[in-house]
Amino acid sequence: EAQLVESGENSVRPGGSLRLSCVASGFALEDYAIGWFRQAPGKGRQGVSCITKDGDIGSVNSRFTIVRDNSNNTAYLEMNSLLPDDTAVYYCAAGRWGVCFSHILMSPDFWGRGTQVTVSS
Repeated sequence: EAQLVESGENSVRPGGSLRLSCVASGFALEDYAIGWFRQAPGKGRQGVSCITKDGDIGSVNSRFTIVRDNSNNTAYLEMNSLLPDDTAVYYCAAGRWGVCFSHILMSPDFWGRGTQVTVSS
């Protein structure tokens, strides 16, 4: 069964950094484009970063970037200079034929269940 599982520290102070992990099982992540999304309370899901199979990256801002580690079937979202507005549930997704439209993964096949990130003093 194909699965994506997100994990990482859940709480950070403003200005801090976090790295979220997305571990894939049941399929080879190297064959997929990968995207990270987030959903803040009362808002819609928003793409934040995307990486193609060839390693091309798009991010919503310069504070976020996505990294893929095909040897460990894992992707990461690295976030710096975090703001309270970055508080959201963060999801990873993978698409076999997906493409990155800038920082947004189009046509994902699999989604993780999400992990909460809270930025607060």
